[in-house]
Amino acid sequence: MTPPIRRSGPPQAGPSQELIDSGFALESADAPFLHGGLNLADLAHVLDLLRREIVPAPAARDLLRLLLEVQQMPAEDFPYDPSFGEPYNSREHFFVQRLGKVAGWLHAGRPRREAARIALRIHVRDRLLELVEAVVQLARQTTALAARNIDTLMPDQTYLQQAQPSTFGHYVLSFVYPVIRDAHRLLGEFDDINRSPAGAGCVNGTRLLDDRGFVAAALGFDEVIEHTRDAMWEIDGFIHVLASAASLLSTQSKLAEDLEIWSSSEFDFVDLADAYTRSSILMPQKRNPYSLSIVRGASGVLIGRLTGFLAVAKSPSARSDNLIFAYGEVPRALDLAIRVTRLMTGVVRTLHVNAERMADGLDAGYTQATDLSEFIVQRCGVDYRSAYEVVGRAVREASRHGIAGRDITGVMLDEAATAETGKPWGLAAMDLTSALDPRVIIESRKGTGGAAPSAVASMIRQCEQDADDLADVVRQRRQVLDRAEEELLDRARCTTGEVEGTHG
Repeated sequence: MTPPIRRSGPPQAGPSQELIDSGFALESADAPFLHGGLNLADLAHVLDLLRREIVPAPAARDLLRLLLEVQQMPAEDFPYDPSFGEPYNSREHFFVQRLGKVAGWLHAGRPRREAARIALRIHVRDRLLELVEAVVQLARQTTALAARNIDTLMPDQTYLQQAQPSTFGHYVLSFVYPVIRDAHRLLGEFDDINRSPAGAGCVNGTRLLDDRGFVAAALGFDEVIEHTRDAMWEIDGFIHVLASAASLLSTQSKLAEDLEIWSSSEFDFVDLADAYTRSSILMPQKRNPYSLSIVRGASGVLIGRLTGFLAVAKSPSARSDNLIFAYGEVPRALDLAIRVTRLMTGVVRTLHVNAERMADGLDAGYTQATDLSEFIVQRCGVDYRSAYEVVGRAVREASRHGIAGRDITGVMLDEAATAETGKPWGLAAMDLTSALDPRVIIESRKGTGGAAPSAVASMIRQCEQDADDLADVVRQRRQVLDRAEEELLDRARCTTGEVEGTHG
């Protein structure tokens, strides 16, 4: 039986306008993210071919001269045209126009997707460092805000209900720890992204480039991605980048929502600086915390980007749709995370805290109830559930008669104990100051992580050190990348000036 004849070979007709307007236009819109990395990847590839004596020296010099020219060209000035396909195709068209068949040497041992994979990693690793730098500034400003409010009393809340006495310094410092943790995760993801897929070919390498280390080192990558098929189609690292960025903005969104509520006239705990608010076009009294809405909304956008990318990435292996959308989605997510983190840093840096209003909030509630229950357990030797029920009854009676929490008396507690258990507990004569005075309660929290000023001061010092350490790591890694790029460009410039027959 004669097997059916299948149509094979490259298509001879050009792409449809519908394909151009959808797929190719989408990919060309991502060209600004890839432009710089594509230039560096091409330079390293040509130098690698030259040192192996695969490409003739004159052709290599012509290619390097043109690539150095394009390297100085902003992405918006390069003729990326979706009618040619993805950005790599536009570059090929441009190079062929300038150099003719010499441009074909760029394809030796390398599919077009390899250059794009390298370019994406170069862009993402740079933005990861930029995002960590932004997190460092957020951590520093939030820590400074905590230090300024280490003695600012406030009723901490759960479910928007008063919980226990605390300080605003202790409260706001709780947001430094998760953003620092996310910064460490982002640096871990930098290490994963900073591995080279160069020399992987399509799935199984290439006979032309047996040593994959040269391009990796030239581009500042720490190592190669070992398995060639994995190197070309790996996506899990980008998923983790999106997840950490979403986590980072989720933490900022929690703080933003608290501040949005607390800046309302009903609370009046904080005021945003004018520069981070927006007026109402209709209502002249309004001063809307617009910046906080941006932070909250951006958190939702990043959650959507992560979810969308996961939905795309679950397709069968070695499919372009695994990564076509990554070229734009991952950089745009990181860009949004950077801008929003800087916005939140400005909000925190300029935030005004209404200390008196926060203290008044303590007097208006019953945040002492937990400490009072624990005090009774210690002094009366009763179980916590019984103490809880007695204090709960006393609080109900106090609220019914307009008595503040700090003014609950031992007599009131004995009356509640008699009603609950049939007898008083001898609380009428006891000094309840340590269980009712919010400041005394806070001072008692001297253990690790507690709200006592001494404990908060210790955490502040640690957070400051953590931020400094992160800044040092980013500085060191950026220096390595900058040095690698400078050496690559210097080698390319030097090679273009060499006499024919030498390879540098």
